[in-house]
Amino acid sequence: MASASSTTLSLSSSSTLIDGKAPRQSAAASTQCVSLPTLPPPPVQSQNRPWKTTAYCRKLGRNVMAMATGEAPAEVATAELPEFVKTVQEAWDKVEDKYAVSTLAVAAVVALWVSSGLISAIDRLPLIPGVLEVVGIGYTGWFAYKYLIFKPDREALIQKVKATYKDIIGSSS
Repeated sequence: MASASSTTLSLSSSSTLIDGKAPRQSAAASTQCVSLPTLPPPPVQSQNRPWKTTAYCRKLGRNVMAMATGEAPAEVATAELPEFVKTVQEAWDKVEDKYAVSTLAVAAVVALWVSSGLISAIDRLPLIPGVLEVVGIGYTGWFAYKYLIFKPDREALIQKVKATYKDIIGSSS
């Protein structure tokens, strides 16, 4: 039986025609097994990781002991803070009413969140976004015509911006 199927396989795998007809394939020959290459075994992590875990645990233990004794760990003591962080810390130390500043910061975040929700709600209304877009385009055109086309108008705009800047910032000279 095995020799018959091997003969059939050899006939079906050849590309020659016998008597002008294609070779007949039996049911056993038509079912072919295709095997995929096997995946490599997963890497053994227990051999590579114990020293990393142990080192991490030792470092964590040193940090806990340093915090308990009040000493700063060596990594924290040698690390320098960026200039921006130092500036923010100095400004925060100068603030007298930290409660009011914190409240204003939280209120600003809440206002930003509420205004974002309001804008997205308005944007979902059917006609209003199109109307607001037309109004914005119209105002941009009017502003460009009034202040940007002619040179005397541009100079007047620059003087107006400088005066407003001096009012807000104050004269430093």
